[in-house]
Amino acid sequence: MSAEQQPQPDPQRKTLDDRAKMTELERIRHSCAHVMATAILRLWPDAQFAYGPPVENGYYYDVELSHRISPEDFAAIEAEMKKEIKANHTFEKLVVTREQAMKDAQSGRLGGLAERPAPSKFKLDLINQIPEGEAISYFKNGDFIDLCAGPHVMRTGNVGAFKLTTVASAYYKGDEKNPQLQRIYGTAFKNKTEMEAYFNMIEEAKKRDHRKIGTEMGLFAIDTEFVGPGLPLWLPKGTAIVEELEKLAKETEFAAGYVRVKTPHIAKEKMYLTSGHLPVLYAESMYPPMTLLDETAKKREEELKNLMIETMDKISIGDQNRDEREKLEKKFHNVRKEIETIGERYYLKAMNCPHHHRIFAAEPRSYRDLPLRLAEYGTNYRYEQSGELFGLMRVRSLNMNDAHIYCTPEQFAQEFNAVNDLYLKYFKIFGIEKFVMRFSTHDPSRLTGDNAKFVNEPELWKQTEDMVRKTLIDSKIPYVEVPNEAAFYGPKIDVQVWSVIGREFTLATNQVDFAVPARFGLTYRDKDNSNKTPLCIHRAPLGTHERFIGFLIEHYAGNFPLWLAPEQVRVLTLGEEEPLLNYAKAIVGELRANFVRCEADFSSDPIKAKIAEAEKAKVHTMLVIGGRDMDAGNVSVRLHGKGNVGAKPKGEVVADILAAIKERRS
Repeated sequence: MSAEQQPQPDPQRKTLDDRAKMTELERIRHSCAHVMATAILRLWPDAQFAYGPPVENGYYYDVELSHRISPEDFAAIEAEMKKEIKANHTFEKLVVTREQAMKDAQSGRLGGLAERPAPSKFKLDLINQIPEGEAISYFKNGDFIDLCAGPHVMRTGNVGAFKLTTVASAYYKGDEKNPQLQRIYGTAFKNKTEMEAYFNMIEEAKKRDHRKIGTEMGLFAIDTEFVGPGLPLWLPKGTAIVEELEKLAKETEFAAGYVRVKTPHIAKEKMYLTSGHLPVLYAESMYPPMTLLDETAKKREEELKNLMIETMDKISIGDQNRDEREKLEKKFHNVRKEIETIGERYYLKAMNCPHHHRIFAAEPRSYRDLPLRLAEYGTNYRYEQSGELFGLMRVRSLNMNDAHIYCTPEQFAQEFNAVNDLYLKYFKIFGIEKFVMRFSTHDPSRLTGDNAKFVNEPELWKQTEDMVRKTLIDSKIPYVEVPNEAAFYGPKIDVQVWSVIGREFTLATNQVDFAVPARFGLTYRDKDNSNKTPLCIHRAPLGTHERFIGFLIEHYAGNFPLWLAPEQVRVLTLGEEEPLLNYAKAIVGELRANFVRCEADFSSDPIKAKIAEAEKAKVHTMLVIGGRDMDAGNVSVRLHGKGNVGAKPKGEVVADILAAIKERRS
């Protein structure tokens, strides 16, 4: 899978409102998917199409086809696409009855250029998904007719610049019980200039791949054999970056009135049953439980195991009548079930919030204690599917810049704004110029029933979503609103940022929780002497070490600013005379005494080789010292990637290095 096209989840069916909000670029890409399907059918008329949506960086179409499409086929497909674009066919919308749609699907006409011997089986299924009463429509371009609610550009000639990028496998509807289809990816833009800029960015992104640079710089390792997939080991240089980020967070949060806490890495099952993460909502993302038995439980387990063996033996003899056999089988299953429930079940911590709720509950609270801001760089463990693991971006062990703010409704806006201000401060420090808040709300239709996804508190949903929306508008922070993607306990904001080369990342999440504090019975004594439940703001401006450092590696291409560089300074000597070495060692000692990550190269290698080695290691500042420098009390300064900046007094250079680190200059 190429860097520009990571596997896409199977789409939920877009509502008509969602479709009406599609951008011009999304319409171009949606239309290009239809053009691609037209081209594939001209080459392989028996192709059976399923989904063809626009996605983040392009579009795809899922197809069932006996021929295995490969990149070698792309030129032929693109040639047919160019013909369809040159033909400049109109995208014509046709509204039909459900009966007509079923008839056209049965005849193979839907998703085809003409009627075919085999029915359009995926289109038949998709027709059945369209709610009763909703209009059913086709879009036609030339001979191709597809089941589609749109929208599209006016004509195929409006598609612009396009390119096929890759092919992958995907189960229909993302379910492994369904047929496995070929997923053909492509991208499209308004013009060639925009497309060329995109692919230049992709090429640059490959050079900046955090997995490649992280290995070359010795920042982290993932040992799948002994430690496990998705469990990164931070090497000394990577740990230096980790500790700098923690130092930044601790200083910033201390100034903002946060207090630090520490929590264990495991908790009883009761914790997560109370929070609502278990038994359903989060179970698949958590590691399996550990069951601990005391002596009484061990004895009972042994008795039950013996009873189970005895029951199995009786069943295996098979000389009982039917009623007796059913009783024995029921007894066997009951015994097995009891064994499974014996002992205390503990889970690895997948999130910090329940532990922080218990810290809030550990002492009586008054309105005078609020807002209470509990902060922790907490280690969490989440069982991501193996196919989703990706370097530092998707891992199973993560260290989160977490905090939970307990406040009154009256304090909410001020606290939420303060969190947003933290983001803006961090963006400035790291040179993040483009960002947007992705405000996720709930779906009122999913509060109850079999497909319930959110806690059933309609008034609280409206209240908190209105509060978040107003705060975002008042603070003039750019945001987009996305329905049906809130956390189960409240609205959330995903922070989207763009690296210096224009690549988009999800950096962190803010969430408003009006439900779980009540589940834990959290209260504070208000001014009127009544007990009230606080609101809770979950926030993690620096996300996790893993994801954020992965982003920073690619953002800086490994060329970190001085304060963040794993090796900040390297002293290089021109000669091996004892006075010169003593002068250089004194400089190293002074810098290290001030906690500067300073190393030295006093070897007999030529100075050009020493500089080349330091440049390769991406050392930020090189201090080159020869006899003349020593005699003048100077050092010659070189900066990584910028070259020689001249000789300066030693004291001035040291003072400037210390100031640059303290000020976190970019």
